[in-house]
Amino acid sequence: MTTVTMKAKRGDASDGGALGSRLSRIDGPAKVTGAARYALEHRPAGLCHAVIVQSTIGAGRVKAIDARAAEAAPGVLLVLTPDNVLPLKSASTWLGTPGPEGPYLALTHAIRFTGQHIAAVIAETFEQATAAAALLNIHYEEAEAIATYDDPRAGDGRALDHLAAGWGEAEKVLAAAPVSLEATYRTPREYNVPIEPHGLVAQWEGETLTIWEPSQWINGMARTYAEWFGIPYDNVRLVSPFIGGGFGSKALALAHGAIATIAAKMLKRPVKLALTRPQTFTAYGGRPATRQTLALGATKEGKLLSIIQQGANETSVDGVWGEPLNAVTTIMYAVPNLASRQTVVPVNTVLPSALRAPGENPSAFGIECAIDELSYEVGIDPVAIRLLNYAEEDPHARKPWSTRQLRQAYEAGAKAFGWEKRSPQPRAMRDGSHLIGWGVAAGTYPVRRTAGEAMVRLFADGRAEVASSGIDMGQGTYTILAQTAAEALGLPVDQVEVKLGDSTLPGAPVAGGSQLANLMTGAVHKAAMTARDELVGLAISDPNSPFRALQANTLSVADGIISSPLGGEGLSIAELMRRLGRDKIEVLSDTLPETANSAADKHTTFTTISRMRSPTEGDYSLHAWCVHFVEVRVDEDFGTVRASRVVSALDSGRLYNPKLAESQWKGGIIMGIGQALLEEGVVDPRYARVINNNLGDYLIATNADIPDIEVISVGVPDFHASALGGKAVGELGIVGVAPAIANAVFHATGKRIRDLPITLEKLIG
Repeated sequence: MTTVTMKAKRGDASDGGALGSRLSRIDGPAKVTGAARYALEHRPAGLCHAVIVQSTIGAGRVKAIDARAAEAAPGVLLVLTPDNVLPLKSASTWLGTPGPEGPYLALTHAIRFTGQHIAAVIAETFEQATAAAALLNIHYEEAEAIATYDDPRAGDGRALDHLAAGWGEAEKVLAAAPVSLEATYRTPREYNVPIEPHGLVAQWEGETLTIWEPSQWINGMARTYAEWFGIPYDNVRLVSPFIGGGFGSKALALAHGAIATIAAKMLKRPVKLALTRPQTFTAYGGRPATRQTLALGATKEGKLLSIIQQGANETSVDGVWGEPLNAVTTIMYAVPNLASRQTVVPVNTVLPSALRAPGENPSAFGIECAIDELSYEVGIDPVAIRLLNYAEEDPHARKPWSTRQLRQAYEAGAKAFGWEKRSPQPRAMRDGSHLIGWGVAAGTYPVRRTAGEAMVRLFADGRAEVASSGIDMGQGTYTILAQTAAEALGLPVDQVEVKLGDSTLPGAPVAGGSQLANLMTGAVHKAAMTARDELVGLAISDPNSPFRALQANTLSVADGIISSPLGGEGLSIAELMRRLGRDKIEVLSDTLPETANSAADKHTTFTTISRMRSPTEGDYSLHAWCVHFVEVRVDEDFGTVRASRVVSALDSGRLYNPKLAESQWKGGIIMGIGQALLEEGVVDPRYARVINNNLGDYLIATNADIPDIEVISVGVPDFHASALGGKAVGELGIVGVAPAIANAVFHATGKRIRDLPITLEKLIG
């Protein structure tokens, strides 16, 4: 099985394709022509198909499963239930800490939420497995389920001390503040809904396991599979060159993966399992429902004196997921007194998990709506109050920012949007039956950092190859790594091939936390520069080289040609390699500390997040920043709300490819529009069941919902943040969009909606 290779086509980059150019995605042609093979398109010989059966109750036990009819159905090979599923070993957590005691059971009798996996049918065809699954006769012992954290039986929840923050005397100062306000802001359950559903193809050959599965974390998921089955890590090969979206949901090995792999082992045949769209709403968790009460105290002029925040989010009854609701609250504004506490409330749901900008997204909704409310309370412009309370350093960590182009973002965004034309009073701007509202909100996302590893090969024909287990789920990894290597090696970008998404390649950490581009460009640049130095070293030292009498600093490499400014003809890399009798130059390089560079260190770095550095580890506080200016139109007759214009100014540091960065920003903004106006997981309070578990009823933004979006880069290179000066891109764009829309709706209507999504019923209710 070969690894997929991507390269730019000749002529794709009119400006040479170096870093900073607007090279189109080199994986684009393969995707639009259908040549790109996704995980579930692999068909190894002997492939059979698995179908998951899920619980129809929210709490209780499976008393018995009568599988006789299913087992007798045509084509059925195996029915897995809690009674015959293989127990697996407990795998360590993503932090690298030991997992729960005892075996891991992918199917259990205990039911903790509606939609939990309770059985699987494996047959020769998908249709046979689906038909047989409907024949299972399942007997339950049902218990009362708690559907949401609004159920009085859910209680107050459990405090998460590690998410608490505070300084000064927040309560005392709030009580004495000349101006104060308090409000509660809520976000519903939200789901990742990538266009490519989750699934995998699993194949055993003896004690060697190959898995084709969409993955945001090749090495981390391979570790989990190896630990589950008690086999060496190197015995697992996980392959994922293309991913149809993830947004945080494809970073971990999950129960359906264990089920398919168990079935493949028991049957000694490759097994394919693809979740249905409804199953994706409960096979893994999206963003939990959140609520936060914010109390702000300020001077009559709008200067913040105190913030008190009490937040809560839903979690599962058998696990803890804390959505950090103070992630933005504690750093956005200079406030001398702050107290923040958070709880999690267990309910009968699948354990929530990461969805684009976990923590920062709902945190910004609260604080950016609250500061907007304060601006109206004291009678100053919403932009002016934000600049009045501008934080010149990180108020939580008490460290200087590495870079913070937020003032520049306000200035550039306001100018492009025409903010100075805004009428300050609500309901003062209209166009016929449409009330016009202008809103603003800021956002931030931290710069997290993990080391990476990359292989760079320079071949005798002048081509180069970059190899890494890092992934590309649409953010442009293939493209920017080709650009990085081309610039460092002095090659045209169409002479660089990139291999990604295979655990047999050099290691990479999770593609999450908006870190992958920065860490992988750093690793590739280091490897490519080392390869270039080796090439130049051979050119000046080998007796067969025409440059043997020159010094290294007198040679240059550009467009695949080695030359000297001292004169003489240049020589192509291919011709020099031929004269030297070399078939390739190969360099494996990483960005781990020299004191922690063993094989064990690499395994820990690439398969856990324990080596991920926080944004405040070091002398500076590292964050990306953004400001969104939004216009909405509210139809007075029908109560409908549409975003009609968006201008966003963003500071992501150096942009390795502005076209791809702008695409990521716009994608986040589009998701933010959907979050503000459409998205909501609706839960039946009687059965704790998600009732809109499909793309017909769980509404996400489509092209018809999206206006013109203008994005402006105000960033400067930040070499504290990364080796090549970039900061977070992928998750930044969504942060702050929902509050900007909510603030615009208030400006249009005079009605403050603090509970997402903003719907007709809430506006007219």
